[in-house]
Amino acid sequence: MTTPAPHYPLSGITVLDLGQIYQGPYCGLLLALAGARVIKIEPPQGEPVRSRRGVSVPLAMLNSNKEGITLDLKSEAGREAFLRLVDEADVVLENFLPGVMERLGLGGPALLQRNPRLVFASASGYGSSGPYKDMLAMDLTIQAMSGMINATGFPDQPPVKAGPSICDFLGGAHLYGAIVTALLERTQTGAGRICEVAMLDAAYLALTSTIGLHFDDPDANPRTGSRHAGLAMAPYNVYPSRDGYVAIICVKEEHWQGVARAMGREALIGDANYATHAARCERMEEVDAMVGAWTAGLTRDELMELSKQHRFPAAPVRQSAEVVRDPHLHARGMLTDFNHPELGPVVLPGSPLRFDGLPPMPLRASPSLGQDNARLLGAGAAPAT
Repeated sequence: MTTPAPHYPLSGITVLDLGQIYQGPYCGLLLALAGARVIKIEPPQGEPVRSRRGVSVPLAMLNSNKEGITLDLKSEAGREAFLRLVDEADVVLENFLPGVMERLGLGGPALLQRNPRLVFASASGYGSSGPYKDMLAMDLTIQAMSGMINATGFPDQPPVKAGPSICDFLGGAHLYGAIVTALLERTQTGAGRICEVAMLDAAYLALTSTIGLHFDDPDANPRTGSRHAGLAMAPYNVYPSRDGYVAIICVKEEHWQGVARAMGREALIGDANYATHAARCERMEEVDAMVGAWTAGLTRDELMELSKQHRFPAAPVRQSAEVVRDPHLHARGMLTDFNHPELGPVVLPGSPLRFDGLPPMPLRASPSLGQDNARLLGAGAAPAT
């Protein structure tokens, strides 16, 4: 007897993914790995990530399990082909500058008039309203506008951007949430919905501790290095080890007690100068120096064993080569060794979203440019070039 294929939560949902770079494609990936049929639509020359040096690993990472076609939406034939797809779709997602789809005659109101059950989802830097709506935006500029860059780095040095593309992925995850929320509403009303996410809106919430520090002390320098962004916990920092660095954070007083025991300095537990976060924060330099002098004499592995034994949160500061081979992420199916037809052996991510009783969605390679044109559009229906 053949075992039936798993039924994923978004099975039966068809998504037209006009996403480009990271924000939109990440949303499309989450939808695809939750079971939706996602058709990635690119311009004839391909989306911007395809123009990067070499074959793009990021493109492969964010477009697994999608079909792929090319359409020139500036041409009448391309728009007609797109509208035929809209007639059968449940979701259209895009992350162009606000107004682009409207100028093409393909904005949310026009598409919902044609398909009233459609969820039309837009992501952009600043949203479709407000003084900034027409400003160009990328992850870097939203990091700057949100205050992320000003909050990153050390107090005596210039601000720096966060290493990862935080705002793009915050935007993509929130867009996924908006789409699924609108699909849930549709089950109750039968009607579609226009929804949007602005990266700046999503990014603000990530500055919660920094904003808290501002209201505690408006003159405080927001750059706290690897310390707590609100300077409200200690120890909370990255400390040296014999073979690299470790991050240690004490959220509860029990965590500090574990660190004191691991250091062999149990007397600190009952010392009023160190017994509370408030007391330790008043002596933050001293506490960091004390903890750093201890960690510097041990390896990362030794420190991790002590953190498990004495129950305080700690982690080695790892390089990319360590993370892509992480046994935990591979065991959970979040990372998969994959032989990509264009890239060869790579490690690709799955979805962070898990559903009880369902295995992670098996990965399919990201589509090559225009891979499914003939099958989905028909011969000559909408030429790729």
